[in-house]
Amino acid sequence: MKTILYIHGMGGGGDSRIPGCLQSLLDPQKYRVVIRTYDFDPPIGRSQIEAWVRELSPDLVIGESLGAIQALRVKGIPHLFVSPALGAPAQLVKFAPLARFALGRWYLHHRYPVKEGDRQPLKFRYEVMMRYREHWQAALEAIGKDEYYFAFFGAHDHFMRSGVVQIPLWEKYFGKSYTVYDGTHFMEEEFIETLLVPKIREVLSFANAAGNV
Repeated sequence: MKTILYIHGMGGGGDSRIPGCLQSLLDPQKYRVVIRTYDFDPPIGRSQIEAWVRELSPDLVIGESLGAIQALRVKGIPHLFVSPALGAPAQLVKFAPLARFALGRWYLHHRYPVKEGDRQPLKFRYEVMMRYREHWQAALEAIGKDEYYFAFFGAHDHFMRSGVVQIPLWEKYFGKSYTVYDGTHFMEEEFIETLLVPKIREVLSFANAAGNV
């Protein structure tokens, strides 16, 4: 049984769509997909994810959107990414001063609404948003030259316009280790089935073979 730890994006959570699709597409006798809601405040979320890694000993971590930053800080196992939002920490720091005021907090919640259900509450507070600067630096320091990183980007990802998602920034740190699919930021089910699932199987099969050498 291979365990996949799925780290959701901003405002995602235990009932996020992509890991739900993975659970239905992957053989439950061979793969276990674990998705849990973590805190928006980076150090709190980091502590939760560290505890889950110790508990689960995952064979693969998948980071979606803003969750890519938390995923990068998990060391020692292969990494896959869906629409990694490497520019998001800088954006959150940029907008942090808005969170000092009630009208600014209203604007941020209006701009980034959260769906009902098991979803991450968004704490748009100045101190929390500013902590994303340290969070990004820690993620960069965690990048290992011998670790595996591969990403999927949607060709029609609307977050590219704001710089939240940046393929050139990905290339700066990870080279050409990515695929662009003809979809959006929120990977559609057809691409989950035809791209993400085969890549998961490939990475875990390779890791298993390497471990048996």
